[in-house]
Amino acid sequence: MALTMAEITVTAAYGSVVEDEGLLFVGFAEGEDEDENYALFRQPVGGGPVWFEVGDESFGAEDALESVTLGPTGLEIVIAPARRAAFGFAGSIAVRIGAGCEDAEPALAALREMLGPIWTDAR
Repeated sequence: MALTMAEITVTAAYGSVVEDEGLLFVGFAEGEDEDENYALFRQPVGGGPVWFEVGDESFGAEDALESVTLGPTGLEIVIAPARRAAFGFAGSIAVRIGAGCEDAEPALAALREMLGPIWTDAR
């Protein structure tokens, strides 16, 4: 499977899994400051639609994910065509996850469970 060049890239230094007020948040961030780039997935704890945003709450949408593939360099996220306007018309987002990404494995495990059938592990 060939992965394409992403239109938006997040180079993750941190992964996180947080449950708060009935929602599960799985995220990857470039740093700890509010102005640093990130990718965030959110879903009700009992299941349901997944909200995805990148870099800012205004660049996000529910049911926006067509596919998410974990490859050797991280995640390749394909945005559903009908939702691309919410992401500045970007069709793909890369989350680069290197060996130094803190808490990457717990975040990837939670994301794998959250995304179910749209998740592919191509490592």
